[in-house]
Amino acid sequence: MAQNSTFPEVVELNVGGQVYVTRFETLIAVPKSLLWTKFTQSSPVELPKDSKGRFFFDRDGFLFRYILDYLRDSELFLPEFFKERKRLQREADFFQLPELSRRLAAASKDSSSAEDSGEPEEAELTSPVTSSSSPDRPLRSPGGNCGYITIGYRGTYTIGRDIQADAKFRRVARITVCGKISLAKEVFGETLNESRDPDRPPDKYTARYYLKYNFLEQAFDRLAEAGFHMVACSSTGTCSYGSNDPSEDKLWTSYTEYVFCR
Repeated sequence: MAQNSTFPEVVELNVGGQVYVTRFETLIAVPKSLLWTKFTQSSPVELPKDSKGRFFFDRDGFLFRYILDYLRDSELFLPEFFKERKRLQREADFFQLPELSRRLAAASKDSSSAEDSGEPEEAELTSPVTSSSSPDRPLRSPGGNCGYITIGYRGTYTIGRDIQADAKFRRVARITVCGKISLAKEVFGETLNESRDPDRPPDKYTARYYLKYNFLEQAFDRLAEAGFHMVACSSTGTCSYGSNDPSEDKLWTSYTEYVFCR
């Protein structure tokens, strides 16, 4: 068994590309869990690290925040429109947190029943680590996780001399996502490309994320499923010719933004 003192009091983790900083005591809060085993039965040199020396786990970086919440707090709140309970349950199973996995399974069942009856979805999960209440007490919702998300895109299309748009109409190069990071990750999950603004905490805002696909309707579907609705939109455009020949088709470039609210 490795000496606990070989690990720093504050530990940096890289989970699926997401960086987390937490206390050593938090990681070993649940005995016999995977993190407890890794950080009490191993030494730092035995654990895989990234290029910056952070301990690396090849798991879902976004969902790991809820694993940490469960370890450090007496209860875990999930967003009201959280759609990834089954995936979070899979992460709980991987990190060998059977009580969290059981509660997620029960919450998913309660959520399905609430949807059938039209009642609000429940969203609180209790950790057995520090809570003294009954493990079977009812879950309660913390209230709506409100906010705004802005979707933007630059599109190009050509209009011929007969004022007819060709097949390249609304060719979208990239769909950008602006808003609070936790909301963006909740809605778009793994389809969100964070490479231009990495390592930012979930309570901050960004205007540099973009999606891994180029279909606006796909983005709109994800927002609608998460309870968002469009409240505003705006668009600007410019026109130019591909050459000095005025008989050539006109090339239009536009930038459009859609504002969604929940």
